[in-house]
Amino acid sequence: MTRVVVTGAAGFIGSNIVKGLNARGIDDIVAVDDLTQGDKFRNLVDLKIADYVDAGAFYRLFAEGGFGKVDTVFHEGACSDTMEQDGKYMMDNNYAVSCSLFESCRKRGTRLLYASSAAVYGGSDTFRETPQFERPLNVYGYSKLLFDQRMRIELGQDFKRARRQVAGFRYFNVYGPREQHKGRMASVAFHQFNQFREQGKVKLFGEYGGYGPGQQTRDFVFVDDVVAVNLWFFDHPDQSGIFNLGTGRAQPFNDVALGVINALHPGGVQDAATAVDLGLLEYIPFPDALRGKYQCYTQADLTALRAAGCDHAFADVATGVAKYMQALAS
Repeated sequence: MTRVVVTGAAGFIGSNIVKGLNARGIDDIVAVDDLTQGDKFRNLVDLKIADYVDAGAFYRLFAEGGFGKVDTVFHEGACSDTMEQDGKYMMDNNYAVSCSLFESCRKRGTRLLYASSAAVYGGSDTFRETPQFERPLNVYGYSKLLFDQRMRIELGQDFKRARRQVAGFRYFNVYGPREQHKGRMASVAFHQFNQFREQGKVKLFGEYGGYGPGQQTRDFVFVDDVVAVNLWFFDHPDQSGIFNLGTGRAQPFNDVALGVINALHPGGVQDAATAVDLGLLEYIPFPDALRGKYQCYTQADLTALRAAGCDHAFADVATGVAKYMQALAS
């Protein structure tokens, strides 16, 4: 039986990966997390795992071989709060822990599939997995970039020196079920669902960065697609490297708002202007705390992903948001 480890297993993407593994009949899963925030347990309640291990104990035990033969580690555990200002905490939690895990995986012959982030691109307008486009705007993005750089040093720019699979995924704007514990860092779709339920309207940032109200544009990727790509690499152990994981489509935040409104408002609306006129959409001033630290445009370049042979078809915003709203409403 294949044994796998999922770190951050009670988190958003980690719990969805556990769910995806369960759907394949894989339940010999060691779930690793820190449940200081106790309500995250809800993400694991309906899933099948073999064991739960606190993150504070896991990394040492794994290095010592305490879990037997582990085929693959899906490393999703990290501090993902882009507003976190404690750089020491961020580097210890995101960088140092990942380096230690990599060394343990290399020693034990275990494959490592890990979460990087599109935050590494920061102020860039090109989103390709090469150093000249990597310009993080916050310490979170830097912590993710530094581990990618460490992997390039250890394994070569093309990861050709990897004896066992090592693949990093630069997640773009992920949304979907099991993110309710993330608070302010949950997706705009999640917040808008709650806004509409409570106030009968959704809110977006107004004009900023040369973009009109709600026109800031991101690559929004549904979590089911993120899981599908992780599992594709799980099925293709010969593929290593750093890969963008987004749809390859840039869509404005207005599209997300319309997806939410059309899922929850009888009859729906055709465009943002109509939603504003009907009082279903409100633009709010851009917050000072985010000025200079905010990506107004992202769009994953999927050249490397496609070259690896992954031809997964990604959901657009209208499709993904509609599916998400149905899940939240159920």
